[in-house]
Amino acid sequence: MFLFKKSAAKVATPDALPGRAEALETAKTHYLLRTPLKGPYPDGHQKAMFGFGCFWGAERKFWGLGRGIFTTAVGYSGGDTPNPTYQEVCSGLTNHNEVVLVVFDPEKVSYEALLKVFWESHDPTQGMRQGNDVGTQYRSGVYTFSDAQRQAAEASRDAYQKALEARGLGAITTEIEPAQPFYFAEEYHQQYLAKVPNGYCGLGGTGVSCPVGVET
Repeated sequence: MFLFKKSAAKVATPDALPGRAEALETAKTHYLLRTPLKGPYPDGHQKAMFGFGCFWGAERKFWGLGRGIFTTAVGYSGGDTPNPTYQEVCSGLTNHNEVVLVVFDPEKVSYEALLKVFWESHDPTQGMRQGNDVGTQYRSGVYTFSDAQRQAAEASRDAYQKALEARGLGAITTEIEPAQPFYFAEEYHQQYLAKVPNGYCGLGGTGVSCPVGVET
């Protein structure tokens, strides 16, 4: 969301900002779906987490799926600073990524379908940036909650890499890691593009279809 040059490298963990013990205040319910952001979530539902640039546009990609999506929320994860603010994340001194948490019903929408949305909604070859948004908070990442999710994410990455290479594009830089604590972003960030339909969204895909994502 900030169109200026920032560091594209993480800081050493001891140099990260200290953060705080208290969670930030945020919305309680989804602006569109009217479902609880922090739960309780229905039995049988699963969580998924993705980072791929400005989280305003990334979140819209998932609530827009409709069927099977219980709730979505934006926040910060993958770094070292507990309960960071948006300004702290933008400083590049937390190592956090801007991420989207998706709570979904696997009986109605598959994890592979979410992965397909993820891969096709951004350019996963750009490293610590997405378009004009530069910095560690804009890196491409899949953060998994189970071994099954990890295997599916890695398989989809390998399949998409072949599809990209066939179109003359480069190597995927996406990190696939176990999910770390998710810190909910401030209230005004939640479902931002539903509240401000013409707001900024810097996402842009490669135009290459990902060969995964069959509905269950």
